[in-house]
Amino acid sequence: MADPKETPFLDDPEEMEEFDLDAALEEEGESGPPQRASERASAQLEAVTAERDELRDRLMRSLAEAENVRKRAARDRAEAEQYGGSKLARDMLPIYDNLSRALDAAGENSAISEGIELTMKELVGVFAKHGITLVAPQQGDKFDPQVHQAMFEAPVPGTKAGEIIQIAAVGFMLHDRLLRPAQVGVSSTPAS
Repeated sequence: MADPKETPFLDDPEEMEEFDLDAALEEEGESGPPQRASERASAQLEAVTAERDELRDRLMRSLAEAENVRKRAARDRAEAEQYGGSKLARDMLPIYDNLSRALDAAGENSAISEGIELTMKELVGVFAKHGITLVAPQQGDKFDPQVHQAMFEAPVPGTKAGEIIQIAAVGFMLHDRLLRPAQVGVSSTPAS
């Protein structure tokens, strides 16, 4: 860096030389006919226009990306609200199964079976409140691999192949998603 004492300052206006614009332009090679200056201005305008178009394109892409992120976040939030409790729901399914078995075992004892039945109705009500529905096929229904799981196949006279012959456990849906398929036995009686 230069020593500040060596740098001349022009404090006296009489020492200042008159600035010659034409000479400065000639030194920089900027002088020339007016047509050349017009071409330069046109080239600069084209460059600025291209830069503006590029920035506009980047802005539009950024706005589109921001809108996509907003929509994706809304969809994720809705899905989390609807299906967020699926792990808890799956963990509660064995409670339904145990209450069902207890109700079958209670048999004739009306006080016990009534208590189990009320508890089971309460559980089914809570399931319904949260969008959990039973998949309860009946004997003779057609086997549907989308909502049923075949536990075994057996040839049973008087049935058609693919009919449900026994229900081992009911299934459950959470809104439109399968939590657990209904576990069933399926007829394998050959067509005659």
